[in-house]
Amino acid sequence: MANTSSAKKATRKIARQTAINKNRRTRVRGFIRKVEEAIATGDATIAKTALQAAQPELHRAATKGVLHANTASRKISRLAQRVKALSA
Repeated sequence: MANTSSAKKATRKIARQTAINKNRRTRVRGFIRKVEEAIATGDATIAKTALQAAQPELHRAATKGVLHANTASRKISRLAQRVKALSA
């Protein structure tokens, strides 16, 4: 348990930031899920539009520190590869 006032404030700040990060992570997972569901149905146009919506969200999560930059790039690359395979 925090004893000093600065430590108490730090725990409040950490709790606030954790809630924000959790919200961002959930949002990113939702966008990824929409792309994967579109891929599962086999509809290339819906999958492509879902991927275009998911890309900036993944990059934003990387910028904000929720995801590592390489992780975001890897996820985008793998999703794009799967979407491209649908249309081919």
